[in-house]
Amino acid sequence: MNYDNILPLKGDSKQSPANSNSPLNMDVEKVFHMTGGIGNSYAQNSAFQKKASDTVKHITMETIQELYYEVTPKSLGIADLGCSSGPNSLSLIKDMVEAVEGTSHKIFHPMPEFRVYLNDLPTNDFNSVFKSLPDFYKDLKKDRNQEGPSIFIAGYPGSFYGRLFPCNCLHFIYSSYSLHWLSKVPPALYDEHGKSINKGNVYISESSPPSVSQAYYKQFQEDFSLFLKSRSEELVTGGRMVLILLGRIGQDHVDRGNSFFWEILSRSLAISVSQAEIEKEKVDSYDVHFYAASRNELEDEVRREGSFEIDKLEMFEIEREVKNGESYGTAVAMTVRAVQESMLCDHFGDGIDLDSLFNNYGKMIDEEMVEVDIKPITFVMVLKKL
Repeated sequence: MNYDNILPLKGDSKQSPANSNSPLNMDVEKVFHMTGGIGNSYAQNSAFQKKASDTVKHITMETIQELYYEVTPKSLGIADLGCSSGPNSLSLIKDMVEAVEGTSHKIFHPMPEFRVYLNDLPTNDFNSVFKSLPDFYKDLKKDRNQEGPSIFIAGYPGSFYGRLFPCNCLHFIYSSYSLHWLSKVPPALYDEHGKSINKGNVYISESSPPSVSQAYYKQFQEDFSLFLKSRSEELVTGGRMVLILLGRIGQDHVDRGNSFFWEILSRSLAISVSQAEIEKEKVDSYDVHFYAASRNELEDEVRREGSFEIDKLEMFEIEREVKNGESYGTAVAMTVRAVQESMLCDHFGDGIDLDSLFNNYGKMIDEEMVEVDIKPITFVMVLKKL
C-alpha cells in the first residue's frame, strides 16, 4: 500500500486544544487504509507494487524454497504483513505454494500443509480479499485432479509494530511496500502547543529544520526495532523474512527519489490553499507517517536488535510502465491517492476536492519529469532468524 503500498500504527492519544486535527492526535490504526471497493481503489491502482514484487520474485521464491529444504515442516506457517486489499497478495501466495511443491517433489518429501496469515490494519478491506478465495482455491486445484494442497487462510487484523502471532508459529514472513510506513507521525514534529515545526511540508524537505529529519529517523528506529523484536518471537529458528520497502540511496533525506513525491503533494496542497479549497493551517499541520530509510540505517537496526542476520540487501528501481495511454504522472497520482485518501479525508474533511488535488499532482509530476528524472528506489531485504 509507496508513493504507494502502506502500513502503520497507533498515534499519540493526547490531544492539543490548539491543534486537535493534528496527525499527532490521529489514531493511524483506525484511520489509515488503502482505498477499497471499486473505482479509484488500491486494487485498481497497485501496479507499481505488483511490478516491484515481480522484479524480486525470484528472491522470494528462492528464499522460501531454501527454508523449506532446511526445515521440511509438516505444517508451514506463512504470514503476509500488509497484505492490503488488492490481488497482489493471493497471487504471491499461489507462487509460494507452487515453489514449495516443486521442492518437495525434488527431495521426495510429502507436501506440507500451509497456514497462511494475511495481516493488515483493522480498517483494511479484508472482504475483497476473502471474496477472491473461491477462485484462488479453484486455481490451485487446476491441473491437480481437484486434489490441491491443504491451505488454511485467515485474516489477522492488527499493527505489525508489536506481537501478532503465537511464539514460534511462523516459518516465513513476507512484507511488500509496508515497512516504510511508520506507526505514527513522529511526536517530535510538534511543539509544546501542538503546532507543527514543519509548516508547509508533509515530509522532510529542503526548507525543513534539521530536527524534522531527526524526528523521523528516531521514529523509524523505534518502529523497526519493535518490528524485528516482535517477529523474532513469532518465527522459528532459521525462519526467513523477505521485506520490500521504499528507501533512499544516500544519507541526504531530500532527493529526486521517494521524498520528491511528497514534495509534489506539498505543492499540490499549496495550490488548493491558494484556490481557497482548504485552510493553510490545516496544511501546516498535515504530516505523513512515512520514512525512506537508507541501506546503512536498515543494516544498523538489524545489527542493533540482534535477532536476525542479513542474507541479502539489494536496491532496485522499478521500470516505468503506463497503460491505456495515461501519463506517468497520472499513474503515480492515482497510486498516491489510493494510499493517502483515507488520511487526507480524515484530516481535511470530506470537503477536500481530491480530484482537483491529484489532477494538479499528476501534471506537476509530468512537468518535473521533463526537467530532471525522478528515480524512487526500493530495497529488498532477506533476514534469517538466529
